Amino acid sequence: MRNIPTDLMRSFVKAIDGGSFTRAAEMVGRTQSAVSLQIKRLEEIVGVRLFQRDAHNLQLTAQGRTFAQYARRMLALNDEVLALMQSPAVSGRVRLGAPSEYTDSLLPHLLGRFAQAHPHVMLEVTSDLSKNLLSRQQNGEFDLVIALHDDTPAGGGKPIHTEPLIWFTSADHFGHMQSPLPLVLAPPPCVYRRRMLQQLNRETKPCRIAYLSSSHSAVLAAVRAGLGVTAMAQSTVPDDVRPLGVADGLAPLGHLDVRLHRRPTAESEEAIDYLETYIAERLGQAGGLAPVAGQYAAG
Repeated sequence: MRNIPTDLMRSFVKAIDGGSFTRAAEMVGRTQSAVSLQIKRLEEIVGVRLFQRDAHNLQLTAQGRTFAQYARRMLALNDEVLALMQSPAVSGRVRLGAPSEYTDSLLPHLLGRFAQAHPHVMLEVTSDLSKNLLSRQQNGEFDLVIALHDDTPAGGGKPIHTEPLIWFTSADHFGHMQSPLPLVLAPPPCVYRRRMLQQLNRETKPCRIAYLSSSHSAVLAAVRAGLGVTAMAQSTVPDDVRPLGVADGLAPLGHLDVRLHRRPTAESEEAIDYLETYIAERLGQAGGLAPVAGQYAAG
């Protein structure tokens, strides 16, 4: 029976995230040649080519993309059990604010694992628009806030990951072919709304607001029903919709930053410290690659 060493998988994942063996070497504390040999050994163990190499960048093969999903899950489980075995008993309360797409999709999985590792920590999770969450944090309502940023500089916080904003519509309708373009939006100060309207204004592309709701689930339901198009971070786009791009007459919307904010006056409490580190590591791993699901009662 063959086993896959976790150090090989970790270098493989870091090569994906860093875009090169050189960058992966910096992240895992090895030389570039050592990482290259690790990847070669990994390919020998699994019996397939994981990367298509060229002079400029690394591209995953189809088998490499499949293996990457499993490698991330295996590493996450490895790290989780080590944290569970090695962590001291932590107790306390942490008030977390996050966009709805995160609380609806990725966070239940991540926070469920955190709760298993630290059963004496009570989590209070609240959803709202990112800018509203940050404002409420200044008033002392939250210890930690996960927020989306579309401005430069991003406005403080700890960077977690950056990803493109993607247009999408119903899989069964063609609202993107209408003029003016029907939009499904959240009210201000939604980050997604602002980016969409700015881009369409720059293009002088006619548009109209066909549906407005602060509910993330309601916005997704409206898009699925064919009321219009919308956009969200790539890792949060649901599987049952149709992504849109230049070929559909919609220009790229650029990227968004996801940052983790800690209440400025928060003392160094173990429960907050542990959750802050956990979210930064796990959400960062998930965000650049795999999915996290919308930002409407979120943006």
